[in-house]
Amino acid sequence: MINYSCINRLRTLRDIIRYTTTIFNKSGIFFGHGSDNAYDEAVYLILHSLNLTADNLDIFLDSNITENEIRKILHLISKRVDLRIPVSYLTEESLLQGYKFYINKNAIIPRSPISEIIQNCIYPWVKDPESITSILDLCTGSGCLAILSALSFQRSIVTATDISEKALKIAEKNINYYNLQDRIKIINSNLFDDIPISQYDIIICNPPYVNTQSLNNLPEEYLHEPIIALDGGEDGMSIIKNIKKVKIFLKREGILVLEIGNEYNNFIKHFQNINPTWITTANTENSIMLLHKEQIP
Repeated sequence: MINYSCINRLRTLRDIIRYTTTIFNKSGIFFGHGSDNAYDEAVYLILHSLNLTADNLDIFLDSNITENEIRKILHLISKRVDLRIPVSYLTEESLLQGYKFYINKNAIIPRSPISEIIQNCIYPWVKDPESITSILDLCTGSGCLAILSALSFQRSIVTATDISEKALKIAEKNINYYNLQDRIKIINSNLFDDIPISQYDIIICNPPYVNTQSLNNLPEEYLHEPIIALDGGEDGMSIIKNIKKVKIFLKREGILVLEIGNEYNNFIKHFQNINPTWITTANTENSIMLLHKEQIP
């Protein structure tokens, strides 16, 4: 529990950042939704609460904080520490590849490393970004990957699908924020069930893939996210095993970019006859694969 009696001793932005960092370090909270350390998370939460940006930090470090502002910050700290609510749900905002996305508890917090690949226009497998005119984003959630795809491949029309209507409401809000409603179409569908037959240059999929044992051992922070967006069944492959249906929806030169998290060994067991290209990102290895249409059985 947060001790509100400390209010009179917290006077400046510097004071509250130091205090929050200490609380976060002592609390044992898990960092996995945008930051990886107590200081960065403390700074982000506090600046957001004060409607300041990171560019303002040095300017305002020694500025006095009002008692109401401190109470507001302490309330957020309490929720983060006592309830283990991820900071992005507290701020209703998530940053991915420098872009801002609205988020709430009805969709998982944007963090897919596929975003890094999209930012690089899936190079070198896509030689000419302007040749990409159609993209399908399966399991879109907040719509972040669909939006990044539309921004990276500027001649493309993107179809974003999800089984969750609540998640699609979040995606719609983000799509409207970036004024991409004319280029991104939303479809409520359980994978391919309600998607009209069409062929795409690129299919992106970040499906539920956490296996049952791992799901039962996740840090408490992840339990605030929709279970349907995480649960991949006993071996994490319950959704991924439908990969073969992708082939119908790909153009002859089309590619699939699929995220499987930490389920590399389970994937190999299930798909011994598939030899994908494994794409390494800044923080992942053997987690994201690329398949050309002819590689899919």
